[in-house]
Amino acid sequence: MRKEVVALASVSTTVTVVALAALARRLKQRKEEELRQIREIVHKFASECATPVAKLWQIADDFVSDMKASLVASSNGSTTLNMLVSYAESLPSGEEQGFYYGVNLRGNDFLILCARLRGKSKPISHLHREEISIPDNLLAASSSSQELVEFIAMEVAKFVGANAEYENEHPKDQKLGFTVSYPVDESAASSGNAIKWKNFYADDPVGKRLVDEFNEALQKHDLSIRVDSSVGDLWGGRYYSRDSVAAVTLGMSTNASYVEAAQHVSRWHGQSSNSSDLVISTEWGNFKSSHLPVTQFDASLDAESSNPGTGIFGKLISGMYLGEIVRRVLLTMAQETALFGRNVPPKLMIPYQLRSPDMAAMHQDTTEDREIVSEKLEEVFGIKNSSRVAREVVAEVCDVVTERGARLAGAGIVGILKKLERIESKRSVVTLEGGLYDHYRIFRNYLHSSVWEMLGNDLSDNVVIDHSHGGSGTGALFLAASQSQRTGSS
Repeated sequence: MRKEVVALASVSTTVTVVALAALARRLKQRKEEELRQIREIVHKFASECATPVAKLWQIADDFVSDMKASLVASSNGSTTLNMLVSYAESLPSGEEQGFYYGVNLRGNDFLILCARLRGKSKPISHLHREEISIPDNLLAASSSSQELVEFIAMEVAKFVGANAEYENEHPKDQKLGFTVSYPVDESAASSGNAIKWKNFYADDPVGKRLVDEFNEALQKHDLSIRVDSSVGDLWGGRYYSRDSVAAVTLGMSTNASYVEAAQHVSRWHGQSSNSSDLVISTEWGNFKSSHLPVTQFDASLDAESSNPGTGIFGKLISGMYLGEIVRRVLLTMAQETALFGRNVPPKLMIPYQLRSPDMAAMHQDTTEDREIVSEKLEEVFGIKNSSRVAREVVAEVCDVVTERGARLAGAGIVGILKKLERIESKRSVVTLEGGLYDHYRIFRNYLHSSVWEMLGNDLSDNVVIDHSHGGSGTGALFLAASQSQRTGSS
């Protein structure tokens, strides 16, 4: 009997071992299958996002064609661009000096700043900034543009009073310029908080109505400052270099402006220009081309956005959307492959949960075990104890999205230079600013390399990509200086 019990126990143990071994094999096979699926999704996504040089040139050529069509008054319907002619005509010479004020109008806030310019050979001094949030009631559809302008004027008056000690100029010599950055808050736009800035641009030249309303509002606060307007940050680059021909903003929103010969702008219908050059805002976020590498994730993002079918280029390259594209890819993986466990993390299903600064932090994580990726996954999505494989996949998806966005921006820059016929024989300075360019090192490197690859060793030496002087919003100061110089000499 004892022998029978031992035999049965031995058989039972053997069966258990065999069962466990079979279970282990099945788990291993399932893990391998999930890993294969993950690799397939990443590979397919990377292939669809690929931007070889030949494709970049196709995109640049399409951009040039749209630019040319947009400058012609009769081109309605033949271009995806609706480029705008700046209301401010003259560009800085680099000789302007004095104390100036600037306002950078953004989506839900604006930046007020002041500084002393001492000529292009000397640095800016006494630079002061203040960021002001716009109350929700002023952004609501029921409020008037006049109420918004008066609020901004009131804050400018406070800022001028707080910084008057740095001035030496007579009050009548005060000058203020402003630049406009278009709204970038997707959640605000989709919830009905209508942003007003577009209301000011129904007619070219850009900003005339805004100039008039702003000046009237400033006078109510006993300010003799007069305003001139712009839609870009090109003035700062031009102040320091006559070769500065374009400026690009790459932050939460994106746009590019450039200097165009007045003779090529048949859409100019204001007073006759006193300058041979005009500053054009390309509004390149609206650019669309059949050659743009748009994936299923981009298509779904666009369809669910507040402006479906428009702003396609901007949705591929601006900081507001990069993190959202990454989130959508990760969500698909979590649903189809259990990348983050058997249950899909609830926060991973929330649109725009991943901001570009957090995406950049994960992408640029150089720790051996991707510790920053792990921290950000828990902080942003509530994902704890992520696997090493999952963290590597997250970094890889960030890289694919970043590389595509940066290289497309590079193609846009090359397109502008090609339109100006400056690639082969002229030195060109392009000024860049914005959080993506300033703080996202890998994005910046990909952009630079795309321009170099497109132009090659010899021609790329003709292009200088320069960082904005003085940081965000300072283009308004250089604008004020250039207009003051023009007014004084007229």
